[in-house]
Amino acid sequence: MARGGRPTPRVALTGHGLDRDDHTRANPAKLAEMRARADARLLALDGVLPVVDGNALTFTNLDTVPDDAELVFIGLKDGAPIFARVGAHGDARHALDQAEARALIMSLEERDLAIYAGARSLVDWHARHRFCPNCGKSTRIAKGGWERDCDKVSGGCGAPHFPRTDPVAIMLVEHDGDLLLGRNTRFPPRSYSALAGFIEPGESLEEAVSRETLEEAGVEVRDVSYVASQPWPFPSQLMIGCHGFATSRVLTIDKTELDDARWFTRAQVAESLERGREAESFVPPPHQAIAYTLLAWWLEHC
Repeated sequence: MARGGRPTPRVALTGHGLDRDDHTRANPAKLAEMRARADARLLALDGVLPVVDGNALTFTNLDTVPDDAELVFIGLKDGAPIFARVGAHGDARHALDQAEARALIMSLEERDLAIYAGARSLVDWHARHRFCPNCGKSTRIAKGGWERDCDKVSGGCGAPHFPRTDPVAIMLVEHDGDLLLGRNTRFPPRSYSALAGFIEPGESLEEAVSRETLEEAGVEVRDVSYVASQPWPFPSQLMIGCHGFATSRVLTIDKTELDDARWFTRAQVAESLERGREAESFVPPPHQAIAYTLLAWWLEHC
């Protein structure tokens, strides 16, 4: 439940329904048993992209996977063990440069989208962390793919490393019933969305919302509250949706961060969500993005 008794909205890329089965992750013998089971399945990937059948993920058996392949144990899907193979390369491009990949991914059915989101983050992280940042020696997969250890056998320091999730504050900022929305220079024409930015070390979520809004749009924010969160696998972020109130509507836009920012009325936001790309006010974010969910939540509950 969001602050103030308002319900937390359902967010895309969540609701995978998997049993993460942490006890199996930590037990090499159990992992081997899971891999050998007749009902074990491998998530079919082309690099870090899913192999899809219509709007569904594709799963194959593990018969053709070499014994030395790096496999991540995703969990149990309806009781069956699910694995994903780490590819030769990850995808280090900026999220906004992965529009084609995102379009393919976002066409997936809801549960499959949530399953893939977690799997993609893991295999991408493993593919890009094959060397220890502490000593530079090679690393090896551990704990079913939920850890990666510097290899002492090859002379490494033995340091453990864990898949990272980068927290991002994404916020609806309100003033006298209007919303502040911005557009990145890489956004499609006429597209606007909630302001957002990474939470920095040593600051709270509320402080990040205030700092990012002040830096990008030049307005101070008060009474910040949490609304909902969403895993975002480009490459591995946790989008933390918030709502706050601006103390002024006078904008000073940081053009190194934003192409534009402006205030939109409730009627304009409603028209945008209703008409999508045909809207006169602005083109809304994709409906799978938490920014869209936040806009819909605001119309209904604020």
